[in-house]
Amino acid sequence: MNAPLGPSPAQALAAARLVVFDCDGVLVDTERIGPEVVAAMATEAGWPLTPQDVLERFLGTPEPYLLAQVRAHARVPVDDSWLVDYRARVAAAFDAAPHTMPGVRDVLDSLEERGTPYCVASSGSHSRIRHSLTATGLWDRFAGRVFSAEDVAAGKPAPDVFLHAAAECGVPAEQCLVVEDSPAGVQAARAARMPVLGYTGGPTPAEWLAPAPTISDLRDLLT
Repeated sequence: MNAPLGPSPAQALAAARLVVFDCDGVLVDTERIGPEVVAAMATEAGWPLTPQDVLERFLGTPEPYLLAQVRAHARVPVDDSWLVDYRARVAAAFDAAPHTMPGVRDVLDSLEERGTPYCVASSGSHSRIRHSLTATGLWDRFAGRVFSAEDVAAGKPAPDVFLHAAAECGVPAEQCLVVEDSPAGVQAARAARMPVLGYTGGPTPAEWLAPAPTISDLRDLLT
């Protein structure tokens, strides 16, 4: 019988003094909406993209990077209002059917029962994070522990937002556990020297998250 390659997800959770969740695609089901909106808007600007193209290029990256790339490839002028329109379209689509990812509340309930703190560290703007968490009824559970790429010099795949979250919560990086669904997020967690689990319950295939171990259901953290 082969020896286990590392701690199980439940063991990793039990060892953590702080659990750091990405927002889009981990807590809330937006990662299928965002690529469709970006693909449509980029195509309107003269840069034909499919939702799959958007996933491969931009999953987990900060909005300023997205805007810069659209500007670089567009055939019409693209100003800062492009991001405003993007956020509005995503919000409208999400509001039509707001959903958390499966098992979110079970995991948060378990963390609260154990007394294990948790927070959000996202590439999204504060306004987008708040909108998503409010629409799904999660805002009160994270209020005061929400960290955005807007708070730091560099977004994912740089480690800044994760290190900022750990410092604000008073927990050493190596005692955190990150749950991420994007290659950029996994890279950022590893650069921060934080244990990280890749989440494949959304559109992200496991091979994109290597070398992080993966879970397909957040409730895998509890078993």
